[in-house]
Amino acid sequence: MKKIIRAKEYDTEKATLIKKATFSYFGDPAGYEETLYQTEDGFFFLYTNGGEASPYKTENIKSVSKKKAEEWIAEH
Repeated sequence: MKKIIRAKEYDTEKATLIKKATFSYFGDPAGYEETLYQTEDGFFFLYTNGGEASPYKTENIKSVSKKKAEEWIAEH
């Protein structure tokens, strides 16, 4: 997935996967995944996707600061 946020491109195919967290099992309407990536320029972003009853009903990309990325890693 690719998304432009504040004139910066975030692309899951070009970025480095840092860590992935999966909640529940594939096919669970409440299940979802969060994946942290880092771009070549050093920016971090979360790719999220989930079922109809999850917090992430559609796939999305959200930019996050280095501090938020470190906190996310520590929590997952």
